Amino acid sequence: MTTTATAPAEITVLSPHDGSVVGTLPCAGEDEVRAAVATARSTARDWARTSPEERGRILRAAADALAEHAQELAELNTRETGKLAGEALGGVMAGVGTLHQYAELGPVHRGRSLRGSALAADWTVAEPRGVVAAITPWNDPVAVAAGLLGAAIVTGNTVVHKPSERCPHTGARLGEILAAALPEGVLVTVTGGPETGRLVTSSPDVDMVAHVGSTETGQAIARAALETGAHVIRENGGNDPLVVDEDVDPAWAAEQAAIGAFTNAGQICTSVERVYVHRAIAEPFLAALTAEAERRSADPELLAPLVDRRLRETVHGHVTEAVAAGGTVLAGGEVPAGEGSAYPATVLRDCTQEMTVMREETFGPVAPVCVVDGFEEGLRLAAEGRYGLAATVLTGSIAHAQQAVAELGVGTLKVNNVFGGAPGGAAQPRRDSGSGFGYGPELLDEMTEVKVVHVEMPPAR
Repeated sequence: MTTTATAPAEITVLSPHDGSVVGTLPCAGEDEVRAAVATARSTARDWARTSPEERGRILRAAADALAEHAQELAELNTRETGKLAGEALGGVMAGVGTLHQYAELGPVHRGRSLRGSALAADWTVAEPRGVVAAITPWNDPVAVAAGLLGAAIVTGNTVVHKPSERCPHTGARLGEILAAALPEGVLVTVTGGPETGRLVTSSPDVDMVAHVGSTETGQAIARAALETGAHVIRENGGNDPLVVDEDVDPAWAAEQAAIGAFTNAGQICTSVERVYVHRAIAEPFLAALTAEAERRSADPELLAPLVDRRLRETVHGHVTEAVAAGGTVLAGGEVPAGEGSAYPATVLRDCTQEMTVMREETFGPVAPVCVVDGFEEGLRLAAEGRYGLAATVLTGSIAHAQQAVAELGVGTLKVNNVFGGAPGGAAQPRRDSGSGFGYGPELLDEMTEVKVVHVEMPPAR
């Protein structure tokens, strides 16, 4: 559990495993934030003038430094957020890979030649925006931060990074490791809670804000940017649906649902948050999903605890409200005794669109299931709601897959693999899930602004 004293003071992080104190860090106040932004601003001009090739070389060195400290960061992440050890290490190594990727992509990020007069030259130049504020989450703190930081730095921006108050030690240590490999002032890390984040994102000297986190925070950042003029990209909450067609194997479909709903205890932006299963296979699907939930709950190596008790209260509140409204618990659904913030993998049936668990982001290991009479009904219900992050369809029908592509208003659609996707993919979340490209090669475009150049000879004298 993470608690914050009267701001700006300090953050004390408690272990999700047993409630013991992980550590305490200060919250950066107004003076500290102003100094951090000023440092990044003072470095921005020189860093922007550094050649793209040199920036790529330096970012590769930062990636190598991160790899050397991978185990240390993974262990710190596990202590702060409860993330399973293997997944924590995998997240760090994903961050290393992302930094290497941007180190290669940055130097070849180019403008375009334009067709103009035969005696003139026209082209576009991609220029860094200046100072980028990166506000990053706790659920995969190294991998997500590496993407935003790497893309910003390699395109010539300087960065003020505010990691989540739920994993400030991980964020601070990440900042130390990367900053040591970069020129001074290119990356500045500040720790703190929501007030620190507000001070960073509302600074008039910040040119861009890149945010991954809750919808409410993202919307507040977007409103602040109307005053400062900062460019904003944000990946925010989701309520991602899974639609299960009648022609798929129910046991395989249940395994896919379990992976989507229970991995990292459901604390992934693109977790499966609601399931629509065809009535023809509903019973064997629910039986297999229930067995999978019970198997994961029985093994602490398969199910991480929730990050803190505050989130557990939210998750359990969604479950108890659903039960009161007519939902049926098939697995889990009870708060375990003892310290820490564990919550069992939970399966609910008889869920309806009116329930909060089906309308909002629960962000826990909960699979609420609605049985539908046909694929079209499932697709229609899946398309409802205020979010538009991602969705998954399990079907053997090409026609149904194409129908899903046409009708689901989401940034990412996955067919027959809940976490499938090729390297280099980039998506724009829709509606309350955010805006802009937050990863992939297109993130380099977000981190720069385009200047059009026209050159021609003056008239002869």
